[in-house]
Amino acid sequence: MSLSDPIGDMLARIKNALMRNHPKVILPSSNFKIKIAEVLKSEGYIIDYKTDDKEKKKNLEIHLKYNLGNPVIKTIERISKPGRRIFSSAESLPKINNGLGIAIVSTSKGVMTDIDARKQKIGGEIICKVF
Repeated sequence: MSLSDPIGDMLARIKNALMRNHPKVILPSSNFKIKIAEVLKSEGYIIDYKTDDKEKKKNLEIHLKYNLGNPVIKTIERISKPGRRIFSSAESLPKINNGLGIAIVSTSKGVMTDIDARKQKIGGEIICKVF
């Protein structure tokens, strides 16, 4: 099955699993999705992630994080879509909820948060925002 927006599918699966209070979500793996999961883990939005190499197709398993029964991720929203890419310079990267949330940015030096991109003074494609 071919997806036109695999990152959008990943974010939708995470959002749906959080709404139903599932402990984990399993989705098809890719290097880009793993890097997004790394950023989510380093920022404390998910507990952990791992990849399954047992079958022919690799799967990414993301363990979701809850605080007193409520999901840690309130909103996770795709910004740059396949039909309309959104790029930004380091100076004009958006602050999500006045700095309380993060934007995940794909830069020439890898996938990172908007805060790290501002510190390194590099812009890139804004993938999604998480709060």
